[in-house]
Amino acid sequence: MTLALLLLGLGAGVLTTVAGQGGGVLLLVACAAVVGPHAALAITAPALLLGNLHRSLVLRAHIDRPVAVRIIAGALPGAVVGGLLAGVMPAWALRVLLILTTTATIARALGWLRFQVPKSVLVPAGAVVGAMTGTAGGAGVLVAPVLLSAGLTGKVFVATSSAVSVATHVGRVAGYAGLELFSRELVGPTFVIALAILAGNALGGRLHSRLSARVTAVIEYATLVVCVVLAVAGLGPPR
Repeated sequence: MTLALLLLGLGAGVLTTVAGQGGGVLLLVACAAVVGPHAALAITAPALLLGNLHRSLVLRAHIDRPVAVRIIAGALPGAVVGGLLAGVMPAWALRVLLILTTTATIARALGWLRFQVPKSVLVPAGAVVGAMTGTAGGAGVLVAPVLLSAGLTGKVFVATSSAVSVATHVGRVAGYAGLELFSRELVGPTFVIALAILAGNALGGRLHSRLSARVTAVIEYATLVVCVVLAVAGLGPPR
């Protein structure tokens, strides 16, 4: 299983760096299919926290701090609440949320899901993003339209998104820890995935400049389809 987690973490880091999204969702649903949704949430939260922290530090000069602060003000407590709910929800409910989250990701990528968020409601919007990230883990897809609605693009968008994701994953970890969702058995897998994500970030940075926009789009769509398949496959008996 260690090799599988290593490859998943590496792929998640590469994908997020190359395509801008999808890595966290793929990592979560793939892990859920292997170890079950509760364990998957627990081992991916610290790993994704480290990966986003690394990315936000590298791009810290591009973070839109006023926007980030407003969203984080809602996202952090929202993620804590979501994390607490995830710990007591049945496995089948978490898997359904994963499917809904992944489907929303595909709808947004295809342009079927569009909405605008006024800057005046960034705090409550952040709370919604945080709560869904805490329960479904991969709901970070909601961060993108919120930031785009605030007028963020390019490196400012990527940097601010990473900063917000750091806050939501901190909230997730706090919520899961409050319910003792972590265990000694999960320390090893978490460490493996975290290191693999960092390596994937570096590898993705090298590949990004060599891939065309079309190839990047194909990679993103293919990943999202795989996410749905894995999420549906995980609807069997809880592991």
